[in-house]
Amino acid sequence: MGRGKIAITKIENRTNRQVTFSKRRVGLLKKTNELSVLCDAQIGLIIFSSTGKLFEYCSESISMEQLIRRYQLAKGMRIPETINHDVSQIHNELRRMRKETQNLQLSLQRYTCDDLSSVNYQELAELEHQLEHSVIKVRARKFELLQQQADDLRTKGRMLEEENEQIYGLIKDHEAAAWQQQQAQAQVAATLTMATKMEEPRQVLEQFPFAGEAQPRGVLELAITDCQPYRLQPLQPNLQDFNLHCPNYE
Repeated sequence: MGRGKIAITKIENRTNRQVTFSKRRVGLLKKTNELSVLCDAQIGLIIFSSTGKLFEYCSESISMEQLIRRYQLAKGMRIPETINHDVSQIHNELRRMRKETQNLQLSLQRYTCDDLSSVNYQELAELEHQLEHSVIKVRARKFELLQQQADDLRTKGRMLEEENEQIYGLIKDHEAAAWQQQQAQAQVAATLTMATKMEEPRQVLEQFPFAGEAQPRGVLELAITDCQPYRLQPLQPNLQDFNLHCPNYE
């Protein structure tokens, strides 16, 4: 798994910045030496740290002064008359850079409130005004970010509500389709049951053939057709009728 890319920006943490400077400086000097040896190139490298400390590298076949003079000749720049004058100019530039570095460090200490013993009232008032202005900017940026987050949350909430409504609509459509299917199945079952009930009497009629006669239209008509007329016989015989038919019985 490859290493992630590092953003090329200033490292705000002082300790991390110093560690990174030491590691990169060693790597840069190593690569410079390799390039000089492998390619037989004359290389001069000058490095000033954030504290004004000087680091330099020069190829073994030439000195730094000779390399600088060669550079000036190649660029058409004015060559100093004496090396001592060049050295004094370099020392003056170093002192100036160290002084600027110290001033910057003091300014940083004031902003971080690490050491305010050497600051007068006017400087403190100016520092307070600058800090208040910085706090206003920080708060404005914070409120802007909070507003953006709130807008994003509202947009996300609306999207979730719309998605919920769509899902609810799909569920209702599915339930309606299922209900219609159940109703259709119930109607088909009722039709089949009614057809079965109407078929039972017809099957009964088919068991009694009626040759040369009209077919009865139902079981009730069949029952009426089968019943023959008959006369009700009394349980006790009529004596008068008996005497009339049998006169000698007495």
